[in-house]
Amino acid sequence: MKVDHLDRAFSKFIRLRDSDENGLCRCISCGKIHAWDDIDCGHFVNRRHMGTRFDERNCNAQCRSCNSFDEGNAAGYAKGLIEKYGAGIIDELLMKKALGRKWSQFEIDELAKYYREKCKELLKSKQ
Repeated sequence: MKVDHLDRAFSKFIRLRDSDENGLCRCISCGKIHAWDDIDCGHFVNRRHMGTRFDERNCNAQCRSCNSFDEGNAAGYAKGLIEKYGAGIIDELLMKKALGRKWSQFEIDELAKYYREKCKELLKSKQ
């Protein structure tokens, strides 16, 4: 199963979604501000879990320092998730992780198309 094209489109969508009209994002974990194309799409539940890998609530703009060097800054990420989505979000994502998910190549390809379109719309709205 090939998911690279979906990963790229989804990551770009999350970073654009979380950016303001000037293209700046606030890291969900530490609050530092970066340009949308200089920040990562961080996953609260590790991306190896397919049940939450493409869940928009599980994925948020996260600075490269928190995402790569601070092991995801889990405490800061959890706090940011609760502020953004409410107190039940952590349990929801952990339950979804436990359920797992198998994606067909057709679903992956269609989702990639969907997120590429959403990126075009977001880029247009931020110009």
